[in-house]
Amino acid sequence: MLVRATIDRYKKASADSTNSVSTSEANTHFYQQEAQKLRRQIREIQTSNRQILGEGVTSMPLKDLKSVEGKVEKAISRIRSKKNELLFAEIELMQKRELELHNANMFLRAKIAEGERAQQQMNLMPSGSEYDQPMTSQSYDARNFIPMNLMEPNHHYSCQDQTPLQLV
Repeated sequence: MLVRATIDRYKKASADSTNSVSTSEANTHFYQQEAQKLRRQIREIQTSNRQILGEGVTSMPLKDLKSVEGKVEKAISRIRSKKNELLFAEIELMQKRELELHNANMFLRAKIAEGERAQQQMNLMPSGSEYDQPMTSQSYDARNFIPMNLMEPNHHYSCQDQTPLQLV
């Protein structure tokens, strides 16, 4: 509507050649009026904000106080709604994370149980010689079931009856 009024005024000013006011003066006058309107709107918004904050309400009539109260209640309602929306989204995210962690935990428990069953089966295997006997003295890391002393020398056999090799 503002643009249309400006266009109409422009057409009228350019069509009226007998107009003593120049176009630049008309534009200046128009922008001065617009600036006054904007200043008034700014003052009204600032006054409204002060009233919402509770400043300067002592001299307000009852009707205006009820109006401000209604605006504040609507604003609080929107704030609570947005807060609840964010909280529900965060709860949903945490529930998904909980499910992921639960599934990972179950997977790890299954892997541990599988490793324990494999260890028990190794302990129950029949032994044919001292090399086939289960290594019960070895300790295992429960996380990945790798023997911790695998690199330690095995002292179950004797190397004394072997002759050393000589290079020629």
